[in-house]
Amino acid sequence: MEDNGRPALLQAVARRTLVFDGAIGTTLQAANPTVEDFGGAKLEGWIDGLVLHAPHLIERVHRSFLDVGCDGVTTCSFQASALRLAEWGQREQTFDLNRAAAALARRLCDEYATPDQPRFVVGSMGPSGFLPASSDPTLGGIAFSELVDSFCVQAHGLVEGGADLLAIETGQDILEIKAAVFGARAAFERAGHAVPILTSVSLDQTGRMLLGTDIGAVLTILEGLEADIIGINCSTGPDYMSEPVRYLCSNTTRPISCIPNAGLPVNVGGVACYQLEPGPMAADLARFVQDYGASIVGGCCGTTPEHIAALIAAVSQVERARLAVDTTPRVASSMRAIALQQEPPPLLIGERVNAQGSRAVKRMLLADDYDGILTVARTQVEGGAHTLDVCVALT
Repeated sequence: MEDNGRPALLQAVARRTLVFDGAIGTTLQAANPTVEDFGGAKLEGWIDGLVLHAPHLIERVHRSFLDVGCDGVTTCSFQASALRLAEWGQREQTFDLNRAAAALARRLCDEYATPDQPRFVVGSMGPSGFLPASSDPTLGGIAFSELVDSFCVQAHGLVEGGADLLAIETGQDILEIKAAVFGARAAFERAGHAVPILTSVSLDQTGRMLLGTDIGAVLTILEGLEADIIGINCSTGPDYMSEPVRYLCSNTTRPISCIPNAGLPVNVGGVACYQLEPGPMAADLARFVQDYGASIVGGCCGTTPEHIAALIAAVSQVERARLAVDTTPRVASSMRAIALQQEPPPLLIGERVNAQGSRAVKRMLLADDYDGILTVARTQVEGGAHTLDVCVALT
């Protein structure tokens, strides 16, 4: 299924717009699994555990989306990293669960595939429950290497089970996404082969990630990580995603995905309800394809087979836009990006945060005086620096 080493999924994306499936988690919750389905009272509510204890429920959901014609099926493994499974006392199940989730989706995709329409297994990798870039002592209290190791085991299982794509999705902390990408690549080495990586962030209504990263920084960082596909998913409906999707499509040559919820959830009797109907949602996403050039669309929380059927019909009626792309080189902090070609020039680089060039900064570093180092950095920015050259090497 590969041409000159290029994965079949990337070949398909180059030819046409792909439509992925809808919600796995909310659909399974609506099915009201029993305590036995979860594997006992201690595991009640463990959605990913249904892969092991009630795979027939997962199969039913996958078939419901394949029956309406989706191109990609997402594995039931969103919270199946080693760190998340440890919360259920199931960390040792990480590899086997992810492999089983991918193998189940693989079997069904192979069953539904035709020469004209291959079906792809999308290996879902959601957040770990930590925010490594946060200053919160609990949420931020984890080493980068521990995150990498956790995601590596998950990714290895998904690849061995037959995933065509790893979807690092619903990212809320850009540093955690970096760890997940590193973990995925470590898994490829273990498995002996690689698959494409989709990195997808979750944005609030202002267009920023949870810790404040804007869409320009998202794109610059994810391009630097050489993600194969970049996108946005979950969090809101398509209405709030319009401008971020336009920005992404206008500033990169990489494929862009957009997989929103069926609108913002509304609390109805203690239950989260998603009220965006299939028709309006399909029309919005078809516009993203026609006007901006989105390459992959689909549905997240609250989306049903009816949503995906309407989306497939709408997308089939439009042609994907081919926009002129601004490829200006940029660098980014964890919050925003800066163009390397400044107008008017030049780009100004502040170089005082340097333990090799500044005795004051070296003394601060040796004394763990990071507030003092930040003061030096702020002074550089207030003096007009666009970027900072940071060196903390000590001799």
